[in-house]
Amino acid sequence: MFIHNFKYAFKTLFRDKMLIFWTFAFPIILGTFFNLAFSDIESSEKFDLIKIAVIENDVFQNNEIWRESFAALSDADNAERLFQTQYVSEDEAQRLLEDQEIAGYFVLTDHGPTVVVSSSGIEETILQYVTQEVSQAEEMIQTLTASAMAKGEISTAGDQNAFYAQLYSEVMGIAQESEPRIQNISSENLSYTMIEFYTLIAMTCLYGGILGMVAVNLNLANMSNQGKRVSVSPMRKGKLIFSSVLAGYITQVIGVSLLFVYTIFVLKVDYGDTLPLVVLLTLCGCLAGLSLGIAMAVLVKSNDNVKTGIIISVTMVGCFLSGMMGITMKYIIDKNLPLLNRINPANMITDGLYALYYYDTLDRYFVNVASLLIFSLVMIVVSISGLRRQRYDSI
Repeated sequence: MFIHNFKYAFKTLFRDKMLIFWTFAFPIILGTFFNLAFSDIESSEKFDLIKIAVIENDVFQNNEIWRESFAALSDADNAERLFQTQYVSEDEAQRLLEDQEIAGYFVLTDHGPTVVVSSSGIEETILQYVTQEVSQAEEMIQTLTASAMAKGEISTAGDQNAFYAQLYSEVMGIAQESEPRIQNISSENLSYTMIEFYTLIAMTCLYGGILGMVAVNLNLANMSNQGKRVSVSPMRKGKLIFSSVLAGYITQVIGVSLLFVYTIFVLKVDYGDTLPLVVLLTLCGCLAGLSLGIAMAVLVKSNDNVKTGIIISVTMVGCFLSGMMGITMKYIIDKNLPLLNRINPANMITDGLYALYYYDTLDRYFVNVASLLIFSLVMIVVSISGLRRQRYDSI
């Protein structure tokens, strides 16, 4: 009887066009819109190397700080490379600037450094900022050099260049050691537009609540003819309801799997190297959505349309609070109403996905997995309690 009811419920769910739309079609359509809306955002905002020129005169060649600074910031092997630098004469630099082939050029004279630009923009501002920072570093090293000479640690007649190079190396080492070390442990595929696809996954999981609601309604005497037959049959009702719910869960997993296949192979969304953990979190999210639908089916005394509307409303509000309509909303809620996001299953799913990329440990990820399981357990316990209290005067 369990297998027979499972097959019947599975076929019934797949024949419901509304369920197929919300579970299978709507997430794929929404994901396509997300891709169309956000695919060009990061490419348009991607930082390009700033094209500059440096006047290669004797003053510049004899100044180790400036020479090494621009060499480091223009090195193709440097992950923090800023500039694409040309070393030219002043006449050539002026021509490049007039032809708008460079953002500006740098010239070092006996009177100090100078940046020449033809307009005001972000590239010109960065060049000016870098010049100021290197100039300050140069002044610091010159001060330390003068202090060492005053203490007799170096003679003006000695090899100042050797001492200067050594001092420069030591000061740079001290400066680097004093800077806070920030280790990039996030996945290379991490982008702020991924939040939209995270919330899309959460929405798809929670829309499974509609499947859970329909699966339970098939076995409620006040909701369907099958439910009337179940109520008067000698079969154990718990087993029949479980078979229907299992059919709903498998249907939901199929819908989420189709979403993953579509986003990975068609939209080229990269979920990183932790896809098995993403799948595990999604399975827990599907369980949370299904249990939410079961609770709505049991506790709300109304027809299918009202229950469906409530589930969709709860899902969309939860996704909104977790960042679907604006990526800053999640952080606003986390800051001002943290408890709200802690009981929001959509946020549990998206936050678990963030944890896979932002943190080098899985502690926060498993906290969200546990939260989803606890949420599911609470909804199921409430549903079982509600089912046991149901009585019918007549069927």
